[in-house]
Amino acid sequence: MKCIDMLLDLLFPRKCAFCRRLTQNGAVICPRCREKLPYTNYAARQDFPHLDSCYSPLYYTDEVRQSLLRYKFGGLRMYASVYGEFLAKCIDENRISCDSISWVPLSRRRLRQRGYDQARLLAEDLSERLSVPCLPTLRKIRNNPRQSATGNAEKRRRNVKGVYAAMPEADLDGKTILLVDDIVTTGATLSEAASVLQKAGAASVIGLTLARRKE
Repeated sequence: MKCIDMLLDLLFPRKCAFCRRLTQNGAVICPRCREKLPYTNYAARQDFPHLDSCYSPLYYTDEVRQSLLRYKFGGLRMYASVYGEFLAKCIDENRISCDSISWVPLSRRRLRQRGYDQARLLAEDLSERLSVPCLPTLRKIRNNPRQSATGNAEKRRRNVKGVYAAMPEADLDGKTILLVDDIVTTGATLSEAASVLQKAGAASVIGLTLARRKE
């Protein structure tokens, strides 16, 4: 280990991205969480309209929920590389293949407020791990209330209707797109985004999120 790394570990000791306990040797996940996180296992796959399938390696509960909230609203963008490990493993285990990777984008207003697009960071990390191109395919053309504050599934579907448009320069014809987001609950957001991509020429869209709601 380089001297600078030793000094940084001393001044800023690493904490687990999930439980926030101190870790050893620069680890970003503690052994307990790596073993005990709420893995979806055989329930990783879900089916939603306009998506060939949707996969998530973890359930959105307890430490996973708190970790994602810190990632999205606490400025901890470095968590993207932690989550990327789980996403890549999920892709490998479920034998998912695609032509390119993309993401469900934030609005320009929310991007200015947050300073980064959390789904884009996940997609870019995954692109590097898989050596699959990561391309912008969607833009958000209308600000809408957060899905988490909207209500039931029907209200969520109405809330995202017409909020996305395909990027004019995106090469989608006949392509299989892996569409990345952080969380899926009712699937309304991913379904709407996938519908837009299909209308723009995509042959199929596969959803991938770090976490899903536990039924």
